[in-house]
Amino acid sequence: MADRAGGCCEYCRSQDRFAVQSFAVEHVEPQSGGGSDDAENLAYSCQGCNNHKYTRTRAVDPATGAEVPLFHPRRQRWSDHFAWAADYSEVVGLTPTGRATVAALRLNRPGVVNLRTVLFSVGLHPPGPPTDAGRSPRPLPPATTS
Repeated sequence: MADRAGGCCEYCRSQDRFAVQSFAVEHVEPQSGGGSDDAENLAYSCQGCNNHKYTRTRAVDPATGAEVPLFHPRRQRWSDHFAWAADYSEVVGLTPTGRATVAALRLNRPGVVNLRTVLFSVGLHPPGPPTDAGRSPRPLPPATTS
């Protein structure tokens, strides 16, 4: 699992080699809801994302208030739903699923943001997502003021 995920959490993209908490293989669709142990239902997840996700498969999109499915690493591409902020410190949701996942799993927890900032300053962040054919996720352009 770790190799398939490139050593990164498949939700917040934290790198396991720099993590202070353990990583685990989690069921995207929980077993309690009928999810299987098949590789297509398993994701490599940091402890923070795994704890916040728990058995959830849906959450509220903060922009619309609609309940939507959470990001599914086996069925969806990370870069279709997320981008990095211009400074690469935060994950930004691009779609209802992306925004709901950022909020529900707290992808921008303070410790994770701080670590991303430090790693970026020494050229070790962002990692390229393996599910996107090795392309690095695109950052959002800096906000313009008028």
